[in-house]
Amino acid sequence: MNVLVVGAGVMGRWFADALDAGLDRPIAVAFSDTDPDAAADAAASVAADARAVPADTDERFEAVCVAVPIPVAEEAIATHAERAERAVLDVTGSAEGPVAAMAEHAPDHERLSLHPLFAPANAPGNVAVVADERGPVSEAILTALRNRGNHCFETTAAEHDRAMETIQARAHVAVLAFGLAAEDVPEEFGTPVSDALFDLVEQVSGGEARVYADIQAAFDGADDVAAAARDLAEADPETFVDYYEEVGERR
Repeated sequence: MNVLVVGAGVMGRWFADALDAGLDRPIAVAFSDTDPDAAADAAASVAADARAVPADTDERFEAVCVAVPIPVAEEAIATHAERAERAVLDVTGSAEGPVAAMAEHAPDHERLSLHPLFAPANAPGNVAVVADERGPVSEAILTALRNRGNHCFETTAAEHDRAMETIQARAHVAVLAFGLAAEDVPEEFGTPVSDALFDLVEQVSGGEARVYADIQAAFDGADDVAAAARDLAEADPETFVDYYEEVGERR
C-alpha cells in the first residue's frame, strides 16, 4: 500500500507506525507537512523506507491520511484529497466537518474518519470509526489497526461529535478548572478522590495546550460544566443532596 500522511505530528506518526506494523503486505509511507523538517523527522521515526515529500507534491497515492489539527482539517482535506487514488481518511479528532469535506472533495473514493481515543503513548485502545464509504483499502487499514490490538468500533459523525462534548470538552474543562481552583496542601491530607483528581490534572496539563484549546473550540460542553459548578456552589444543603443523588442515579 502506498500512503501519504499529511501532518507529521504524533497522530500522523502513530497512524503510519500502526499501518506499517499491522499490515501483512508491504507499505510505502510518505509524510507531508508545512514544516519540511518535521516531515523528514517523522519519516525517519517510522518505517525504514518512509520518506518526506513536499507539501505541494504532484504525486498520487493509494490512500491519503489527513492528520492535522482540528481547525485546519477541512482545508487540508480540500487540498490533499486530489492526491488520493482510492481512499481518503482523517485522524483529526472531529468527524462531521472532515466527513463532509471528504464527501465533497473525494466523492468517488473510499472515505474513513478515525479517532484514536488515546494518546499514542497509551496505544493500543479504542478507535472510533466513521465509515462514510467502505472498500478494500479502508478495510485493510481497519484490519491493520485491529492487528495492532486496537478496538475499532463504528459510529456516525453526529454521534461521535456529540460524544466528544462530554468525553473531551466537558471532561477536560472540569479537570483543568479543579487545577486552577485547587490550592497546595500537604500530601498527607490527600484522599482517594483528591489524589485521583490531582493525577488527572497532571495528566491533562502534561499534554499540548493548543490541542486542548482546539478541542474546546470545536465542541460545546464547557459552559454546561461551569453552570453545574455554579448550581452546586449556590445550592442549600437539601438541594445539594438532590444534585448528589441525581448524579448517582445517572451513573
